[in-house]
Amino acid sequence: MKQLIDFIPLIVFFVLFKLYDIYVATGALIIASAMQIAITYFWYKKVEKMQVITFVLVAVFGGMTIFLHDANFIKWKVTIVYLVFAIGLTVTHLMGKSAIKSMLGKELQLPDDVWSKINWAWVFFFVACAAINVYVAFKLPLDVWVDFKVFGLLIATLVYTLFTGIYIYTRLPKDEDHQ
Repeated sequence: MKQLIDFIPLIVFFVLFKLYDIYVATGALIIASAMQIAITYFWYKKVEKMQVITFVLVAVFGGMTIFLHDANFIKWKVTIVYLVFAIGLTVTHLMGKSAIKSMLGKELQLPDDVWSKINWAWVFFFVACAAINVYVAFKLPLDVWVDFKVFGLLIATLVYTLFTGIYIYTRLPKDEDHQ
């Protein structure tokens, strides 16, 4: 259910962009993101840091998009979110408290070098997404960027998550009791 709630602002943005324009869609994105946080808190009594960071960036860059009537700000938001994630993973890893290991390490027992490889792979992924977003956002038409933002980045993230899961599965300790 929580994953469905996470996609609602994106769906609202996409639909209203197709029906109206980037400015209506951006305003709705800000409102839907605020509602997402409120609903998440109401149901789960907890809001993830990532949701808060994303909302702040949506509010700031979306607000600038609407106020200055310049779609470039909302395009930059995507790049900045990915760079914040990459920097966050890098900093926590260098501090010896890998965010990925913290999220998944309670359920999965993996050697530290495997956690390190997963962490750096996600840093690379986020930096690559940020760079590709800059290209698509500023070299291609707005419609193409919206489709890329909604579908391309979502599909890329799901595929990368699947490959990470496969990598983790191949690195899990083998259970000697079942052989």
